[in-house]
This record gives sequence, structure tokens and C-alpha cells, in this order.
Amino acid sequence: MRPFTYERATDALTAARAATGQPNAKFIAGGTNLLDLMKLQIETPAHLIDVSRLPLTKIEQTDGGLRIGGLVRNSTLAADRRVREVYPVLSEALLAGASGQLRNKATTGGNLLQRTRCFYFYNTDKPCNKRQPGSGCSALEGINRSNAVLAPNDTCIAVHPSDMAVAMMALNAKVETVSPAGASRSIALNDFYTPPNTHPNIETVLQPGELITAVVLPPPPTGGQAYRKVRDRASYAFALVSVAVAGNQIALGGVAYKPWRASKAETALGSGATPVAAAEAEMAAAKGYGGNDFKIPLARRIIVSTIAQSKESSRA
Repeated sequence: MRPFTYERATDALTAARAATGQPNAKFIAGGTNLLDLMKLQIETPAHLIDVSRLPLTKIEQTDGGLRIGGLVRNSTLAADRRVREVYPVLSEALLAGASGQLRNKATTGGNLLQRTRCFYFYNTDKPCNKRQPGSGCSALEGINRSNAVLAPNDTCIAVHPSDMAVAMMALNAKVETVSPAGASRSIALNDFYTPPNTHPNIETVLQPGELITAVVLPPPPTGGQAYRKVRDRASYAFALVSVAVAGNQIALGGVAYKPWRASKAETALGSGATPVAAAEAEMAAAKGYGGNDFKIPLARRIIVSTIAQSKESSRA
């Protein structure tokens, strides 16, 4: 790990300003992803700004929904009674992620910002456009079992690893931030992540120094909710394919550069199509790269089964 300087922020605005006042600065809270990347020298911040003690740890009711502080721990959010009763898909997704120890440290904001688990992103001996733009994407013709099949892009086929974000995508979440200038903004989660294209190393629309302060969930949609995750082992593994259903709203994980809103499937269902036809519509443009070809039929089946599971939950 390379040497770095450190400071503890006292409020959100001070933290945001500190991030632009120091070259190559990073925020740190739980550190469950960043510290691993620093040990591998994939992330090499010169300055760390500790935001873990900022007053961003509340879960509050607002306009029929919930406002979740950016520093709410994943375990706290999963266990919250309002989340379990009103947004069960979110609680299920959180409990499907990582381990109990990591959930006790990981934060809401940090979960949204975690980096991909693509094999080549972590293997510094191999080219990776996300790690070093312009070097190439080794996954295209290499080990790509875990990589993307939707929104195909030959620049980078890494997937976003979050479980929580998939559920939040299905729930129409919005991300609240503060900038170094003190301006706040609200960003729809569907607009929060940027496609690889020419800048695969830039993954979100956040500007330098912009800090996540909260995630806002609107009132829950009518209908049942369910989350289903398929992975290589029973725990502590990232999704090969995951599906979150909240009423008529569907999101997918493990298949794209971001938590993927299944808008084609939603439209098909709204037009009276069967779940099988809706799944076919969503995955029609999918592209496999050899090792991950199996994800396409798997995603179709999991979409259908999770829709059925959500309908069962609405009758319970």
C-alpha cells in the first residue's frame, strides 16, 4: 500500500471541499472495497477523507417514502422494520450480499460506489480499460463468466456488483449529494451510472468532491416484491444473475455495467404479455462472450421465477 495522508471530516460540506483541495483525494467510510483496492495498488489515493462520523446515519420517513442517510450501515438498513415491511425487496437484496461482518461496516453510499469484481480489473498483470483506459479489455476473449451480457460494449464488459443497488433501481430510488460549492442535487439511480464507452474508468455522474448524503425511496409500488440471486456458492459471492421485482418494476443485476432497469420487460408486461414473453423481450439484445453465454437463458428463467415469487408474496 502506498503512503497517504488522512483527515477526519466534521461535516459534509467540509468533506466535499477537502476532496477538491487535495490532489488525488478519496472519501472513506466503511472501506470494505477501497482498502482492498489500495492494498493491490489499483486505487492509489494520496489523501483519505474519513466521512464515517458525519451525521448521515438516519433512516427517516418522507413524503410516504424513506430517506436513507449515506452512512447507514447495510446491516442496519436490512434490519429496519420499515424496510422489512414496506420495502422487503431491499432487505432481501441486502441480506444476499457479502457477509454479516461486511454488512456491519458497509454503508449505503459506499455500496452504490463499489467497483467491479471483474477478474481482470483485479489482475494488474493484464490489460484493463477500467483500470487503465486505452490498454484493452482482457475479458472480451478471456475469463468472462461473471461479465456483462446487456448493453454490450467492446471497451469494457465488467458488471456492477451491488445487490442493494438492484433493489433500489426497481424501487425508483434517487441519490442525494452535496458539492464542494454547497449545492445539493437529486439524481435518479437509473441516471447515476455512466456507460463505459470512451471513459470506462469513470463510472458515475458524480463530479470531483461530490459526496453522497442520502438515498431517497418513493412510496412503494402496488404489488408484491421479491429478490432472487443466482451465484456460484451459497454465500459471500457476487451475482451471476439477480432480479428485483417491486410491483410492475423490474431490475437486473450481474448482467450490465450498472443495475439494469428491465424497461422492455416492464413494457411487455404492461401490454399483457406473459412473463416468459417479457423476459424474452428484455434479453433479446443480449450478447454473450463465450464464458458467460449461459447468463442469457439463465436471466430469462430468473426473471420469470422472480415475477411469480413477487405475485405469491402479494397474496401472502
